[in-house]
Amino acid sequence: MRRLSLAFAVTATLFGACGAADGGDDNPGDDEPGDPGDPGDPGDPGDPNGDPGPIAPQDPQFTDAHPRVYLPRNRDRLVAALGTPAATRFKAMVDAQLAGGNAYNFKAWFAALLGQLTGEERYCTFAVGMVDRFVSSEEALINARQRATIAHDSYLEIGPKLGDVMLTYDWCHAQTTDAQRRRWANYAQQAVWNVWHPTQAAWGGASYPWSGWSVNNPSNNYYYSFMRATMLFGLAARNEHPDAAGWLDFFRTEKMQGELFPTFAADLEGGGSREGTGYGTAMQNLWEIYDLWHGSTGEDMARQTTHTRASMLWLIHAIVPTRDRLAPTGDHARDATAVLFDYHRNYLLELAHIFEGDPMAGRAKWLANHSSVPRMDQLAMLAYDFIYDSPEVAEQPLDDLDRLFYGPGTGQVFARSGWDTDATWVNLIAGPYTESHAHHDQGAFMIYKGSWLAADANLASRSGIRQEEELHNLVRISQNGATIKQVGSTLSQLTGLHRGEGWVHMAADLTPAYNGNAAVENVERELVFLEPDAVVIFDRVKTAAGTTQTWQLNSPAQPSVSGTRTTVAGTAHRLVVDRILPANATASVYDWRRDGAMSGGFRLDENVAGGDQQHLHVLSMDGTVASTTRHDDGGRIGVLITFADGRTALVRFGATGVDGTLELRDAAGAVTAQTALGKGIDP
Repeated sequence: MRRLSLAFAVTATLFGACGAADGGDDNPGDDEPGDPGDPGDPGDPGDPNGDPGPIAPQDPQFTDAHPRVYLPRNRDRLVAALGTPAATRFKAMVDAQLAGGNAYNFKAWFAALLGQLTGEERYCTFAVGMVDRFVSSEEALINARQRATIAHDSYLEIGPKLGDVMLTYDWCHAQTTDAQRRRWANYAQQAVWNVWHPTQAAWGGASYPWSGWSVNNPSNNYYYSFMRATMLFGLAARNEHPDAAGWLDFFRTEKMQGELFPTFAADLEGGGSREGTGYGTAMQNLWEIYDLWHGSTGEDMARQTTHTRASMLWLIHAIVPTRDRLAPTGDHARDATAVLFDYHRNYLLELAHIFEGDPMAGRAKWLANHSSVPRMDQLAMLAYDFIYDSPEVAEQPLDDLDRLFYGPGTGQVFARSGWDTDATWVNLIAGPYTESHAHHDQGAFMIYKGSWLAADANLASRSGIRQEEELHNLVRISQNGATIKQVGSTLSQLTGLHRGEGWVHMAADLTPAYNGNAAVENVERELVFLEPDAVVIFDRVKTAAGTTQTWQLNSPAQPSVSGTRTTVAGTAHRLVVDRILPANATASVYDWRRDGAMSGGFRLDENVAGGDQQHLHVLSMDGTVASTTRHDDGGRIGVLITFADGRTALVRFGATGVDGTLELRDAAGAVTAQTALGKGIDP
């Protein structure tokens, strides 16, 4: 049996040029971050991906002379890269700004960095003036006993804004006056203090308490902004402000070693983010923190948790075969369509840089450079191509990478038929639902081939933050005309994952997502991916009398229903859905355009009365399946699939639990695979 990329762990961009994936709606009261517990013990599969495991902390080595931040261990590399095309683009953008331009989200550190690398004082003159005007405007508010703007949206932007102040403080130290440095550092100290003392926060003696949203939640995107500001204040002003060294110790010992690394070891096995692929992109800001710290102190924090390296694999597999979009999991406030953007490119390039010399780094860089974003598009992102897309990491194609990945910490399973752009890609979600930006999508599946065939309807939402069950491909349960909701701080479980030549089996228990609701006794889903173009889905759902069960499939294209067969014509490929069970279900199509908050899309609904039901469907692409016939055996419910090329697959599922079988035969009738489909997760 082939080994799968089972990434079990044992444990805003660089310098904050942008606010990453957060759309500014923290809504801290609607979903308290929580941890329902350990996601189970799937065994000890070892590490099929070559990760040596977490390293121990090292003693940080601080530099007294300025510049102290990042450049002590990166200046020579960046000076040598000044002649590259990426550097030329970056420098031209900064020069245009100095000449009166108005690049969106331009940061003073862009100019400060060039001042250090080129020795041209004009860059620091510009950066210092920009920062001093910002601090002066904040001081004017504070002196008027008003709240500083850096506190907006629960201090979300403190990382990039205060980071801009402190990087300029450090990199342009010689161009600042003693008075400027004192003012900037005092402002920074108050901002950082307010973050970590939310109930006592104050500006100019006036009390401005705030919610403290996610100050103790390392799995949330806000946390990385808080940490970045704390670290950069401490590094830049160490021994020059009386509180700076204490904040450094707080950052390293209490928060990173005492909170973030243990949380990731317990909750984020396999990399990625529980916030989904939209807000989860903010983890690029965490990679930035690791890299800044390493460049400043020599201590490698990135390798003190296996989450970092695993996240390369996580995102590689989350990106669909056409390499232009990714799994639209969770809120996507910036862009609902989940197309690849500069942030995703930066996420991969940062990790490739951090893990220089690791074969997985070459794969991450290859994907970044052969995606729909082969170079940064936004002016404020040009710095990152210069800093990270360097020749130190040699590209390595994805062809020999395993096609199956499971991240227990996020509950994500990704499978594909190949690494070519026309491959079939399948996703199943079964795991923790603990973050406010996650959706009610436990048990949902998605299928992509050339375009979305079975999609998440949030792709067509106008907000990108539609979370309800109706938008996901699952069995929706209703009572008295209302959907029974999945509940936060719950833990669904992947109970089975097996791989053989040409097939993948997944099994999930989704009952916990309903948090003990008396109307929901059992919800289980099994999925068998018969590569390359067929998927069998079996659901065991037991609900109270008076409920309704609706098997759902969302797609951008309008489904056409004919009896028990539904056809979905995508832009490049065709999906056929054959319903084997329940025979008495009523099929209909919902047009999402009836919802004013949606721009398009459709949903196939197959309704049946509640009770003890089994739902069995065969999904196939482009006529690969010639026929399907129900084929039960004893206590198992099954289907015999005959492929257009003469092959057959007999798939049976346990009627009351995960206890199935799979038999594959070639066109001549010879058995090519015969196996049990039970519980357990293969190494």
